[in-house]
Amino acid sequence: MATNGRRRKALILGKVVLVTGAARHLGGRFVRRIQRDPEVERVIAVDAVDPAHQLGAAEFVRADIRRPEIAKILAEHDVDTVVHLDVTGTAIGGGGRTSVKETNVIGTMQLLGACQKSPRISRLVIKSSTSVYGSAPRDPAVFTETTPAKSLPSGGFAKDAVEVEGYVRGFARRRPDVAVCVLRFANILGPRIDSPLTEYLALPVLPTVLGYDPRLQFVHEDDVVDVLRLAAHEPRRATLNSGTFNVAGDGVLLLSQCARRLGRPTVPVLLPAVTWVGTALRTVGITDFAPEQIRLLTHGRVVSTVQTRELLGFSPRYTTAEAFADFARHRGPGLLPPEMLAGAVDRIAERLGAPTARPAGSVPPAHPVSVHPVHSVHDGA
Repeated sequence: MATNGRRRKALILGKVVLVTGAARHLGGRFVRRIQRDPEVERVIAVDAVDPAHQLGAAEFVRADIRRPEIAKILAEHDVDTVVHLDVTGTAIGGGGRTSVKETNVIGTMQLLGACQKSPRISRLVIKSSTSVYGSAPRDPAVFTETTPAKSLPSGGFAKDAVEVEGYVRGFARRRPDVAVCVLRFANILGPRIDSPLTEYLALPVLPTVLGYDPRLQFVHEDDVVDVLRLAAHEPRRATLNSGTFNVAGDGVLLLSQCARRLGRPTVPVLLPAVTWVGTALRTVGITDFAPEQIRLLTHGRVVSTVQTRELLGFSPRYTTAEAFADFARHRGPGLLPPEMLAGAVDRIAERLGAPTARPAGSVPPAHPVSVHPVHSVHDGA
């Protein structure tokens, strides 16, 4: 009887949102933001470790989503909305790659099993990644949400994301009454974001693959929080926030442009040597230069966000170039000032008889590249 009373109270007062991965930076930011929404009654923040940041008025529950206890938490707190952010490529609390994979895959399986048994769950939001498309030499210019990958990821976080999405699709078939939203984020950047890519970009000298200059997309952490909040609520008029959506800032940047804007010199090496460099970097703990990371920095990846704008009704505030600029401002100067590095490249180009002073593909910060709705990418200078 008491349980029925709590459920009636929750239905009257508002949503009860459970957020996994609350000890991480993005999880903490989302927890603090979602609890300010008037339609939210309570927020239950869950993680296996205690957060180092404040969670506002949210109730923190220390729990490992890999264990069956997550089902009890859903029932005890009358949760109706689950936002699963504990799908990530980096460990927390000293865990290694095995711990990360278990949390990503086994943790998601346990969470989905708990959601399937809960009659109160009505909305599920999953944080995924555009890495599910992989990176291959014959990839299309732009991936849409329905484009099959030419080469599925063979390991690391990208493979975890593919497996997670497979389990989510199975859950959606079994519980058609639950609104499921999968958000595939491009590489997330921001002042406090830590990932294998940000660790790579923080190196004093960037190893690159000889003969390749991949196109990259980024999404700002502020936009990540905003779109998660949008997906966690009922859809706005003339929008649909159930389904799978690519989330990325407008435009693309070449890896060479990223290096120049950071003031980082690059060292082009042959592909076999890049693999060796990645192994060496992992050994000393500088960065996780996994095979999928190497493929991204070789072939790049660009996704269409048309469906996100037209169906989900979300437009990022930051372009890819603006997200990268904010990241660069908080990372500090590289070995070479960007102006000096760009000037050196210009002088070399002039000596080689290049037709323009600016190297091909270089884009000034004020004129970012844009990805058009059609399956093509404009890389104008």
